[in-house]
Amino acid sequence: MEQLLQQIEAIKAEIAATVANTPEQVEQFRIKYLGTKGLVKEIMGEMKNVPNEQKKEFGQILNAFKMVAEEKMQQLQSALGDSDEQTAKFDFTLPGDPVAVGTRHPLNLVRNQMVSIFKRLGFAVAEGPEVEDDWHNFGAMNLPEDHPARDMQDTFYVQEASENNAAWLLRTHTSSVQARVMETQKPPIRVICPGRVYRNETISARAHCFFHQVEGLYIDENVSFADLKQTLYFFVQEMFGKEVKVRFRPSYFPFTEPSAEMDISCQICSGKGCNICKHTGWVEILGSGMVHPKVLENFGIDPEKYTGFAFGMGVERIAQLKYQVNDLRLYSQNDLRFLEQFKSV
Repeated sequence: MEQLLQQIEAIKAEIAATVANTPEQVEQFRIKYLGTKGLVKEIMGEMKNVPNEQKKEFGQILNAFKMVAEEKMQQLQSALGDSDEQTAKFDFTLPGDPVAVGTRHPLNLVRNQMVSIFKRLGFAVAEGPEVEDDWHNFGAMNLPEDHPARDMQDTFYVQEASENNAAWLLRTHTSSVQARVMETQKPPIRVICPGRVYRNETISARAHCFFHQVEGLYIDENVSFADLKQTLYFFVQEMFGKEVKVRFRPSYFPFTEPSAEMDISCQICSGKGCNICKHTGWVEILGSGMVHPKVLENFGIDPEKYTGFAFGMGVERIAQLKYQVNDLRLYSQNDLRFLEQFKSV
């Protein structure tokens, strides 16, 4: 016990005499005295050898010893800090460090522009869940369980249908949002439905297992196919310019009748023919049509009184034509070399 006390006094004297003028010397002091293998730790480890009747007294001595080392450490750090402040020099004429500026994702840029165009026509934005039940995704859109059109969309099912439970899935189109709007609102209805959708497809430069859509729905009295065409004419001219050419082709969709696909003149080759337009000069950008009477009836909307049109397009396809991006995978790879190109857009 007596020998240990003498050792403590010797170390305290050594600590008091310590001088440190550099951060390295201060760190050496910390390691020597306060580190996990330092002298303070070593001395305090002797507590186990002290007789029980002396542990209280010796514990107080050890705590005081530790405080001496910690206070000295604080003094050294403070002195070093004061010294640094006095000797530090800064050249205020040097240029500042550049600050990296972020940017919106190209798909968000295009989506926002699309939404803005339709908002100017009086369309409101509607959103819905990405995990959807079978009724809102398929059934309400005039696709019963045995409908062959279901084979056109390879679906990610979260839960298969059973006797007591409906099937749940990752939505294959944002038409499910239109279904939920018609379920809760009465005509007139004028909404656009932007969002992410999922289909079980092999990922390649031209296809992905998830992508983005903007769909539109307008239901009111005396809505005609001419209203649909004029709405879409306005959209493509605002998006691509007044010189863009447009054509409609008859098509088939279970939830619209009549139905049509709309092509525009290829923006990459100016209609002269390239790989993107398959050398035709035309690129299909959306599907559209008059809302099927059966769909209106599914939501209690009288098809004798009300008519409507619907359309849907892929954001990636519009972005491809606008920015001439030929590989869909680039949008989801988070490659800064690709994304930084859109800072000035």
